[in-house]
This record gives sequence, structure tokens and C-alpha cells, in this order.
Amino acid sequence: MPMTQKHATVKSKQGLNIQSKAPVAKGMKVKKKDDDDGIETVEESMQGKTVKPPDQLDLTETELNEEFTRILTANNPHAPQNIVRYSFKDGCYKQISSVDQLAIHFELEGNLLHKDTNEARRQVAKKGIMEEKLIEDVVAEEEKPVTPVTEQVEGGEDTAEGEDGGGEERPDSVDIKAGKKEQKLTNQFNFSERASQILNNPLKERGCQTQPPPRANFSATANQWTIHDFYVEELQRQEKIKEKQKAQPSKKEDDKGKKKIVTAETQSDDITKVAKVSKIIERMVNQNTFDDIAQDFRYFEDASDEFREQEGTLLPLWKFQYDKAKCLSVTALCWNQKYKDLFAVGLGSYDFTKQGRGMLLFYSMKNPTYPEFVFTTPSGVMCVDIHEHLSYLVVVGFYDGCVAVYNLKEQSEQPAYMSTVKTGKHMDPVWQVKWQKDDLDSNHNFFSVSSDGRVVSWTLVKNELVFTDIIDFEGAIPDGQSSMHSTACGTAFDFHKQIDYLFLVGTEEGKIYKCSKSYSSQLLETYDAHNMAVYAVRWNHFHPNVFISCSADFNVKIWDHTVTAPMFTFDLNAAVGDVAWAPYSSAVFAAVTTDGEVHVFDLSINKFEALCQQAVVAKKTKLTHIEFNPVHPIIIVGDDRGYVTSLKLSPNLRKKPKEKKGQELQKGPEVEIAKMEKLLSLLREPGSNQQN
Repeated sequence: MPMTQKHATVKSKQGLNIQSKAPVAKGMKVKKKDDDDGIETVEESMQGKTVKPPDQLDLTETELNEEFTRILTANNPHAPQNIVRYSFKDGCYKQISSVDQLAIHFELEGNLLHKDTNEARRQVAKKGIMEEKLIEDVVAEEEKPVTPVTEQVEGGEDTAEGEDGGGEERPDSVDIKAGKKEQKLTNQFNFSERASQILNNPLKERGCQTQPPPRANFSATANQWTIHDFYVEELQRQEKIKEKQKAQPSKKEDDKGKKKIVTAETQSDDITKVAKVSKIIERMVNQNTFDDIAQDFRYFEDASDEFREQEGTLLPLWKFQYDKAKCLSVTALCWNQKYKDLFAVGLGSYDFTKQGRGMLLFYSMKNPTYPEFVFTTPSGVMCVDIHEHLSYLVVVGFYDGCVAVYNLKEQSEQPAYMSTVKTGKHMDPVWQVKWQKDDLDSNHNFFSVSSDGRVVSWTLVKNELVFTDIIDFEGAIPDGQSSMHSTACGTAFDFHKQIDYLFLVGTEEGKIYKCSKSYSSQLLETYDAHNMAVYAVRWNHFHPNVFISCSADFNVKIWDHTVTAPMFTFDLNAAVGDVAWAPYSSAVFAAVTTDGEVHVFDLSINKFEALCQQAVVAKKTKLTHIEFNPVHPIIIVGDDRGYVTSLKLSPNLRKKPKEKKGQELQKGPEVEIAKMEKLLSLLREPGSNQQN
């Protein structure tokens, strides 16, 4: 409906008083009050002059002739002007231009019907019939002869018969011939209404009153000793009941129908003993089934390595899979430092459009067919770490930003500790978690890094997690810079093996920051490491200055943290999902790529190429993580289909220096440090500062 506008022009003085131009009759006397003296004067108003109120302001002719325009519109001043609607065509929200300006001040629903509608016709027809009936009743009353009362009483029956007979329709009736049906009237002389009412059953009320229950007032003071004594008594009572049940024999029927007596001791076998025995039998069966793999794991050595000095191979061993985890990707791997054959697998999804549940599995090389422990999580698991000394404590980071601690000793699928929004959970996925040494109060603690730019320390205090922000990249300032241009999103981190406060953080933008636990707002160093997201950063197990990093830009780089430029750079022709140092050598490391290949390097043998580059999974399968076993010469790799494959390193990939005649072979971390230092000295510039 088009809006209409009206223009109104009003002449007025400045303020709220409006000049009035009412005419005054000629010769009329007007009283005028002087404001200064308060004396009223009478002035004779002339025709054409106006009456001037005493409190009116004196305005000039220009001010009097000034026009103030007011535009009257039909727009509703209370109608919203910022309504937005989602446009499926453009895929975004847009503000609508047309707003309903109609304001309803009064609304009344009527009951009028149009005369041409069916309902109106039915009502008109019904009304006409009722009027015709009323007219016929009046006419019949007027035409009826008046008879005495006695005659009515005596001839009641005849009248009734005549009335009944008159009510019948004759075929020669004028009304029947005209097509109009005569309406049958009620006999007013012999008419009675019959009605009946059934007998109502009499109501009965029945009630009873019982004696009120006995009441007694009791009051006492409860303390810890009272509660302890009550629990002791309850425990003793339950033990007595169990002893009675064991002493009473129970009767059961055997297959032949004969009754035999079975005591409660034989009936209640210890479930834990049965479970332990069944697990041992299961491992024995698996050992017999996979006997060839077990023999290869212990004794097989690739003899072809003797004929090739700078090449090695990987021997596939067991393949770990869980049927309920086929649709998930391996997002984390971690070996148990106490039980060398046990490792944890985190399952989730790196695709944000396919997020759902996750799983935490624990496999043993003694039983590759089924996991030892299975935990189902509501969100995808992104990282896992097992405590170095307390191997039953496992910390997990989830895609929804939560962190949780599982206790394998407890027979429960729920975590012992869980972070929430109130306790400082991350707002983005948690990409890595690491256990740290206990604090001064002997409380266990661990660290976590997330895409929200926070590095958080979590402390296990009683039954809750207490968080402390160590680094917030939104407010942290790199060394030598005034401010950061953008918030860094942490993707990986690692703590120094010897310096407790020093740690590295990799980010999505490709930079690596060297941080300290003591400085929450200052970064010690910034490395322009990669062009894409950093997927892993790890310190060397032996040399205190060396760390390695990998990224989605196809590169693996080795760094000296005292130098901002990389020492070694390796292009693997595919995105590198993970990299790990070998625990037995300072110069050996391995990496996995998204094209399904494992690359193993030994810098002491070849500083330019990998000794082994082998595809270990099917085509179109991406490898996501890799881990070295802390003792055995094997590695485990995980892929995006939920499978974990174990591989054995050939002798050339774990070669040790040859023994010289008359000299003892030196062993220990000093030898490995010297090996790496020798490699770094070839790349360092002469006169450069070194920090050991």
C-alpha cells in the first residue's frame, strides 16, 4: 500500500505559545494590564487589529513570517527498521527493505455473512419457514370455532379422532395438488406429555479411622566418629549375611533331573580370577595364531642389509584394528614407559564437518586382536599422553576443548577428572597434552595447547582440575617486537628434556615460539619455520640444543635453538603428518606423510636422503602419526582409517659404530651428544656463539 504524506504549515513564534489572529468587533473595549505597574488599561480595538496577550513575546516581522514545516507520514515510529532474513540464494543474512507500517488500534471480529454464500442462504430459508409457521399458527387460532367446555370434555374423543383425521393428508387436497405439504398440528384438546425418571440409587458413605502412628522426637550430634562406627556396623552386618548364605547349601537339578547340593562357595567363583585366566588363554591362542610374526619380531634380521650400506627396510608385523573404530582416524599414539608392550591410541577426526564420538584404546603386542581397555568419549580424541611413572594415569585432549584424566585402575568408563566451561576449558580443539613433574605440593599436573592461543597448566587437586594460563598468545609479545599482529593458534608443543621451564610451541601460521613457564607475556624467541601449519615439534632426546619440526608444507627441519635458521631441511614431497626422534640414537628420526610412506633418516650416515622410504598402507590412505618403541626396534604408525601398523627396523636403520681392535666401544648419552655436535659443527659458521 503506498504511503501518503501530508504537509502542514504552521506560523508560530519561537517557543510553545502560538499567535492567535481572532478578529475583534469594532468599538470593543479591551482591558490591558501593564506588566510594569500592574495597572489594567482599556484599549478600544479597531476592526482588523488582533488581540495581543499580555505574556506574548515581541517578535519581529521576519520571525512572525517564518514558516515551520511539519511532514505527516503514515509510517509507524515504533516499527523495527533492522529486521534481517536469511537469503538462501545468496547464502547470507540480508536486511529487508519493506517493513509493515500498519498499526491496529481496534479490532473486532464480526458475524456478518454475505447474502450470496451458502450459509446465508440456509439461514434465510430457515427464517422464512419459521415466519410461515408462525403465520399459519395465528390463522389457525383465529379460524377455530369456540366450543363450550362441557362439549370439549364430552366430545374429547371424537374431537381427537377428528383432529387426527384432519391431520391426515388426502390426495385431493388443494395443498397437495399445489405441491405444498400441510403441516400436522398438535391436538390441543387431548394432548399430554409423557416423561419418566429413573430411580436414583441412594448414596452411601463409608469411612474408617485408624490409630495414628507412634511418634518420637530424636536429636543427636553427628560427627566423623559416629559416621565411622555406623559404617563399621553395617559392614559387619553384611559380612554376617554373606557367611550365612555360604553356610546354607542350595539345591539344583542336573541334566538328568536329579537334585544335587551345591554350596555357595562353588557357586560364587571370583570373576577377577576368571578374567585373568581367560586373558592369559587368549594371549596364548594369539601367540599360536601369529607365531610367525612373533618369531620375526624376536629373531628376524634382514640379511640383504649386508649388501647395501645406506639403505634399510621396514618389516610389517602386527596390525591393530577395532571394528567399532573403522570410521575414525588415528589422532594420537603414545607408548607406556613402564609396560613396554602397551600403547594408547586416540581416535577422532580431523575433518570439522565429521565430528562426533571418539575412542581411547589400549593395545598390547601380546594380544593384537582386541584392545586391553576401551573408552568411548562423546567428542573426538585429539591427543593422548601417559604418565611416565604412574602408568595408570592417562590425560586426553578432545576436539570440543575439554581435557580429561582417566584412571585405568578404576573400573569405570568415565574419566576421573574432566574440565568444563567453569573450570577453564579451551574454546578450540586441544592439539597436544604433556605430563610434567609434580608441583611443590606433590600434586600431579600437565600442560595443554589449543587453537584458541592458550597454553594452560592443569593441576589435579582432590577431585577437580585447577587451571593456570601459562601463555596467552593474544597478549604475548615476541622478543624484540612491540606487539603481535595476529593471535597465534597453537598446534603442537614440547618441553625441554633437561631445562624444566623451557618449551616450544608450533602454530597454524607456521611459526615456532620458544617460551618459558616463568614469562607469561614475553616470548623468548620466534622462528619463521614453515609456510603452513606446524604439525609436530620435538626436542632431541640427547642433545640439549636440537629440536625437529614438521609441517603441511612438505618439509622437515632440524634446528639449533640458539640459531634462528634451520640446520637441516628435508623435502618429502607430501604433507608431513608427524615426526619422531629415535630413542637409541641422536641422529635417527622418522616421519610419516599423507601419501602413505614412512621416511627414516640417519644423519650420521646420510645427511641428504632418507635411508628408507617405504609405503606401508594402501593407496589413498593417509598416515597421521608415528612413535618409536622405547626399548624394542619397532615403530607404530596410525592412518586415517583407524588402523595401527607395527613395523620392525632393519639393521641398517639402527646401525651402531663398529668396534675397533683393542678399543672398547663407548656408550652412553655423551657419545650421542658428540655425534650430533659433530654434525652441527659442519654447518655452523666459524666464530658463532654456542650454548651447551
